[in-house]
Amino acid sequence: MANTSSRTLRLLSLLQTHRYWPGEELARRLEVSIRTLRRDVDRLRELGYPVQASRGVDGGYQLAPGAALPPLVLDDEEAVALAVGLQAAAQGAIAGIAESSVRALTKVVQVMPPKLRRRVEALRAMTVSPGWGDSALVAEPEALVAVAQACRDTERLEFSYTAANGERSERHVEPLRLVSLGRRWYLVAYDLGRHDWRSFRLDRLHAPRATGVRFRPRELPAEDAAAFVRAGLRGVPNSYTVEALVDAPESQVRAQIGRWAEVEEAGPNRSLVRMRTDSLDWPAMALGSLGADFSSVSPPELVEHLRDWSLRFGRAVAT
Repeated sequence: MANTSSRTLRLLSLLQTHRYWPGEELARRLEVSIRTLRRDVDRLRELGYPVQASRGVDGGYQLAPGAALPPLVLDDEEAVALAVGLQAAAQGAIAGIAESSVRALTKVVQVMPPKLRRRVEALRAMTVSPGWGDSALVAEPEALVAVAQACRDTERLEFSYTAANGERSERHVEPLRLVSLGRRWYLVAYDLGRHDWRSFRLDRLHAPRATGVRFRPRELPAEDAAAFVRAGLRGVPNSYTVEALVDAPESQVRAQIGRWAEVEEAGPNRSLVRMRTDSLDWPAMALGSLGADFSSVSPPELVEHLRDWSLRFGRAVAT
């Protein structure tokens, strides 16, 4: 049997995972008697956790929602997932933490301690997500949390940054927003060393640290943070400008993928779709999701990419 302290923590974790636990089932999970379970529940109440009990044949225990609960009991993986889960769990945007995101979110639905609520809210409020199906975003969760908090708190940030050519430099910035776009995370910030606005890929950003110095946000020279990042990507040499004609009305296409692609009317019940991306998988999935016929305009590589996909799908149907 586990010692009293570790068993109490285990009990708290179980109560935070499920809304309601029958008493006998909870005792079995902890491998203790009903009497010991009651004592452990009383110990949690003494620590400030509002554990409710119901009596009778179907009696059991549950945590009541509260505005001033002590911090949740989370393992290290769950703690990272909690900071980014509400923003990304539904899309699975942060690779490798899908299951831990679900566990943490289940707990947060019942109780939201202020310390962790602040981290989650920072990421939700300071992230612009114009994309659809961002299923392979690359970013360190710790970096996301640190940068999101600096954005929300208008606090200057320092970090090391590795450019596309491999050159590494130290940056001192005034962070504005996080943007998820094209399967990546970007920080939009005013670079105090370059005296200009910049977007930084988070997978190239290392050891972000808040300086404690607050600032008044400057005016961004773009419609919004997502538009600023898109404009910057147009100059990236190793990316594609995809254009396709879709046999569907512009309003219908815009409603489905207009948040991350440019959509124009190209005739009666026809639309021109344009997007910038570093992977052809991305536009192939988007165009296929429209449920309408389409033809590729550019680049030529997209035609070959779609042909390869069609052969693979054809083999899958034939087997």
